[in-house]
Amino acid sequence: MKRTQRTFTRLIVTVLVAAGASLAPAQTVKHVSTEEALSAATSKPIPEYSPMARQLKVQGNVLVNAYISEDGKVERIESVSGNPMLVRCAEDALRHWKFAPFMEDGKPVKAVASLTFSFKL
Repeated sequence: MKRTQRTFTRLIVTVLVAAGASLAPAQTVKHVSTEEALSAATSKPIPEYSPMARQLKVQGNVLVNAYISEDGKVERIESVSGNPMLVRCAEDALRHWKFAPFMEDGKPVKAVASLTFSFKL
């Protein structure tokens, strides 16, 4: 490898490390069905309407992706669709959900599940 290529490669690695990128292989995330996620949920508080959404009589479905840690806690929530007022209600409740760990090859793994919340007055 030429000296300029090595220098450029080192520069890129340095920038990636400084930016917080990991050089280790990415950890796999197990995609689980909605049914599997709901059956693994050990605690699932029901979303509450915000006063504003209730006053405006906002109704509809909210679809979110829940990223679940190895110990069954919701790490991150990604909104897919739904009225923003209702999305916030669903996210607030989902942050308190707990799941039994999802297993792969006998070890707990991170998981992602698509969940739909229906809001009706």
